[in-house]
Amino acid sequence: MLNPALADADRAMLLVIDVQTKLLPSIEEYEEVQAAIEYLLRGADIFELPVLATEQYPQGIGPTVDPVARLLSERKVDVLEKSTFSCCGDQAFREALREVDRPQVIVCGIEAHVCVQQTTLDLLSLGHQVYVCADAVGSRRGLDLDLGLSRMQQAGAVVTTTESLLFELCVECKSPRFKRLLDLVKSADR
Repeated sequence: MLNPALADADRAMLLVIDVQTKLLPSIEEYEEVQAAIEYLLRGADIFELPVLATEQYPQGIGPTVDPVARLLSERKVDVLEKSTFSCCGDQAFREALREVDRPQVIVCGIEAHVCVQQTTLDLLSLGHQVYVCADAVGSRRGLDLDLGLSRMQQAGAVVTTTESLLFELCVECKSPRFKRLLDLVKSADR
């Protein structure tokens, strides 16, 4: 790795924030956001990235949406329930994050200007490199999404796209994972 700012499959993990049934349909272009999150989860599988996932007050906002929940279940990812907007405000999440012990955190989920933003800011303050996949985060209003992404980037997060990030993790076309990534790119319903 020539540039330590590049995402690295041996140093990265994926965090899926609050992709829940009662909130997702109110997100602008939610079908595209959900598809990007599913794409990112499939890519995380190729690169064997550890995954953490959260739900914000599921009694009120509902569980994780079925397609995402299935992908998490296939990978035996426990979804952590939280009441704080920042995932880092939850003790169980902080313990899980410490257990994973990866310095780079790839972030996706909703809402960009609330839970995603607050989590990203906290992760940065804890010393993590944070990569926010702009196509895999969403808000109910476009202005909130745009300003949330801008604020996270100004604070030091790398704002990128799912496909750009996955190719960054792959590094080269001679990688044994490249063929699987290429198959994923070709089959993605995006």
